[in-house]
Amino acid sequence: MNTRAASLNNNPNLNKKSVQIVEKILSKNDIKANSLRQKYKDDGLYTINLMSSPGSGKTTLLESLSMFDDFKFCVVEGDLQTNRDADRLIKKGIHAQQIATGEACHLEASMVETAYEKLQAQGATEDVDYLVIENVGNLVCPASYDLGAALNIVLLSVPEGDDKVLKYPTMFLCADAVVISKSDMIDYFGFRVSQVKEDMAKLKPNVPLFLTSTKDTKSLEIFKDFIVKNKQQEYYSKYSF
Repeated sequence: MNTRAASLNNNPNLNKKSVQIVEKILSKNDIKANSLRQKYKDDGLYTINLMSSPGSGKTTLLESLSMFDDFKFCVVEGDLQTNRDADRLIKKGIHAQQIATGEACHLEASMVETAYEKLQAQGATEDVDYLVIENVGNLVCPASYDLGAALNIVLLSVPEGDDKVLKYPTMFLCADAVVISKSDMIDYFGFRVSQVKEDMAKLKPNVPLFLTSTKDTKSLEIFKDFIVKNKQQEYYSKYSF
């Protein structure tokens, strides 16, 4: 046994069994996620995994996007406790199913499957083209769990600061798009969009970046059009010969 291997083997902080358990759990989740991915496609739904820290404005963004006629969606809502966010969306006429994770800091594919089946039983998936999974507010754990979504979108709100990309690289590495929310507050917080662009270029180049504000309908429309375009591209790719 070489010196490095011996050092690792004798390290009391390393637990080989724990590593094996984690790998087994994740592989089980990935199998379920792949099953869900096919299910979404069969049901004609383009699925978005919306992730961010708490309070970044995920639910507010969804409330605002409900104004667009070409973006009809239902929501699987994840929080540790309460139905508050799902209730907010329902008041806006959006079908939403709440998942209360208890102490879990993320959603898993099996949780989403149960909530999705409840939406189907309610007929909520019949007249929509999109399923949005609003993940638990957390910039760490959700990045490790595939939910079968076609698009992973990460929100970064202006009040959080412009330094989060390299502080939480795992989350931003999984992003297919980054949304800077509450952009109307940029001047108040001295938020540097250039810093976010620079850090994303180092971490994961060519990821689209959007500035959105609920006070700026055009910014919301630009972001919405990006999602619609991605759905169309997937459709034409699937049915092209």
